[in-house]
Amino acid sequence: MKGSERKIKSCPPPPLLSQGRTPQEPSMPFKRYVEIGRVGLVNYGKEYGRIVVIVDVIDQNRALVDAPDMVRSQMNFKRISLTDIKIDINRVPKKKALIEAMEKADVKSKWENSSWGRRLIVQKRRAALNDFDRFKLMLAKIKRGGLIRQELAKLKKESAA
Repeated sequence: MKGSERKIKSCPPPPLLSQGRTPQEPSMPFKRYVEIGRVGLVNYGKEYGRIVVIVDVIDQNRALVDAPDMVRSQMNFKRISLTDIKIDINRVPKKKALIEAMEKADVKSKWENSSWGRRLIVQKRRAALNDFDRFKLMLAKIKRGGLIRQELAKLKKESAA
């Protein structure tokens, strides 16, 4: 066969929308992107545990971050853990505009109600316990376990009878 006479196998045409099928959306593996307005948690350094907002991207390694109770500063991306929360702000907003946007988006309550935020609050509370508080907690757990065992014994007795 000559080059111009070759038969080329073709793929079947994509399904048409008029046939009642919809093209599948590609599934994205990541849901948290570095973008202006993305809320992050500082994971180490002097601002450890602070919630910050990315207000500008400096380069591939650093961002300009800001929060209502801190001075705007640059931070390496390795120091920021991105959250699912995003607020709608312009690039490098004034402090007043940032505070208004954070209040409008209700960032603080969203963070405190997220499983990540609740877990950090519990960790801080546990770290703040003194020896006597840990002792009282141990007694409460023992008491709770005893009550659970009593109720379980009642249920077993009722089901056996």
